[in-house]
Amino acid sequence: MSNLPDTGPQADLRRILDSAERLGVELDESEALQWLTAMAADPGDQEVIVDVESGVFGHRVTMLDFNAAQLAYYRKMGEMVGFEEEPGVVETALALSGSAAQSKIQTYPGDCDFFERINIRAETREAACLILARVMRTKALQMAKGPTYQLMEVRFGSFPEDVLVGDSLQKAGAPISWTAAQIEAGGFEASRPDGTPLQIEWEAVAHDPGWCKLDWVVADPVRGELANASNMLDVTWEAPDGAITPLDGYLDPYFQEVYLEAESIPIFSKLARHVSADALDTYVEQLEREVKKYLTKNPNYGKAAKRMYNIFRMSGRYGEAAFIRELFDEPATMLYQVWSLIRTVDEVADADSDISIETVRAQADQLILRVVDVLEGAQEQEIVRHLLRLRDSLELHGDDPGRDQQVRASRAQVINIVNNFFYERLTALPSIKAYIQEMETS
Repeated sequence: MSNLPDTGPQADLRRILDSAERLGVELDESEALQWLTAMAADPGDQEVIVDVESGVFGHRVTMLDFNAAQLAYYRKMGEMVGFEEEPGVVETALALSGSAAQSKIQTYPGDCDFFERINIRAETREAACLILARVMRTKALQMAKGPTYQLMEVRFGSFPEDVLVGDSLQKAGAPISWTAAQIEAGGFEASRPDGTPLQIEWEAVAHDPGWCKLDWVVADPVRGELANASNMLDVTWEAPDGAITPLDGYLDPYFQEVYLEAESIPIFSKLARHVSADALDTYVEQLEREVKKYLTKNPNYGKAAKRMYNIFRMSGRYGEAAFIRELFDEPATMLYQVWSLIRTVDEVADADSDISIETVRAQADQLILRVVDVLEGAQEQEIVRHLLRLRDSLELHGDDPGRDQQVRASRAQVINIVNNFFYERLTALPSIKAYIQEMETS
């Protein structure tokens, strides 16, 4: 590699090859150089590109990481999590985000995250909020549970004041988490810190919808796997004069989404024109706050690595991004998926779910096999022991008081291994090590 030039994609490739070789990380040299060259190329006016063959579209940087091989699977799931359009009233554009949108490189994604732009045409903002409340309630109740899915949580509205929900103190302005039963009832009981009863009602909090998100557990009968599926909503109100107003006060940028249908281009284009000119800087700053959190307050180097990848690829640090890109394909990163799915198995077992116990048990079996494939020795034996106990407790549907301990213990051990894996490899590249140190001390 000594003949490579000192600047440009070849220089970046030389640096990451040296680091990868020291760590035993397998790296496809030609594929890495192709990606680096594509990233360094002048995009001209083509910030958003459309894949004509598949019909998907997104930011050019994001599209470089998307593999259309699983598009049919994602579109099928999108039918479940996505919202229906209402001509002249509700317009939608559904996209993949997170690791699902990076399917070319993330062989072992964590959750299946969707992102949906919902534009509501109404006379007033209040009317738009009530329409949103209606369509979210309808979606939640229609897709509350079935043989292959279970609604776990809906985020809608903000607490108007400090309240106690059970034994948990919720601060004023915090997002409200709803179960399907609470949505069907139209509200739930809480209390003020002084013990005064308080009723939280669905329509009463609609005027401040805030962070809107729906979370399911989905059983894929073809793959024989469980998955966490979520849909994060970015809702806007379009006034009669054409003015666009985000209902949560902020119009999200489009740097991490792959839109699933070309028919969504008109609504996407209309909304994209209103994205702030400094949206990229804001996006990077937001990710850096999350990186700092996962490096210090809630250590999780897997989550930190995913966010660092997006920061580096969107801010021109392509060598660092290319190195992290290769880590996502390493067998040990499968444990990140195991860590996420342990929680999924536990949630389904606890819920009043129609998903069969056979499906949940089969997922637990797969988790055990994945751990065996990746680990060996004492680490393998200890995690497998916890997972076997977790599997045995599934028949009790939440009646086993020891299951929480097994879940916590196995997740803690798995995330510790994941943290060590990512930490050792991230800090092997001096520029990434310096970045981590800067985030930890800033």
